[in-house]
Amino acid sequence: MRNVVLLSARLVLGGYLSVHGAQKLFGVFGGHGLDTTGQAFERIGLTPGRPMAALAGATELAGGLLTASGVADPAGPLAIIGAMTVASATHRANGPLAARGGFELPVTNLAAAAALAAAGPGRLSLGPRLPRHLAAAAFGVGGLLAALSLAKLAAAQKRSAAGQRVPSAPAPEEPVTPAEAGESSAGAEA
Repeated sequence: MRNVVLLSARLVLGGYLSVHGAQKLFGVFGGHGLDTTGQAFERIGLTPGRPMAALAGATELAGGLLTASGVADPAGPLAIIGAMTVASATHRANGPLAARGGFELPVTNLAAAAALAAAGPGRLSLGPRLPRHLAAAAFGVGGLLAALSLAKLAAAQKRSAAGQRVPSAPAPEEPVTPAEAGESSAGAEA
């Protein structure tokens, strides 16, 4: 029973995060694609926008695929934790509830990824776990990327609060909110 529940949780979380990353990177599944998502990242201070959006999308896509398959565990859940930490910060000003563009979904994804990282993939996985020293290195690199993204967000918010110009890209053809563009990035989602 435990292994079936872990597999179900991995497939749901990994599947959704993979799709979310593909929306950012390729504009599939109703996503906006890299250029529009990059513009939204620019507007919230994650600069340069297109590379930051590519990092976010790649982190979500790879983290989701690794989580769903159970390969190289805990690399997938760790990638999702980093991405969702930054995503939560980008939605912080909108409050806790998703109905208002808040951080409800990123925090829920973060909690699920943390639980999967702690529990492991179970017996129903497609590959071996990551050796402990590589898992520690992945945690360190992902944490550093998430911290850098959070620092960029904080600096942009500070400039904005002080009335200074926050770097931005031209407005896209159709308005895109950070929630629609897909939060943020950094071995993370920002």
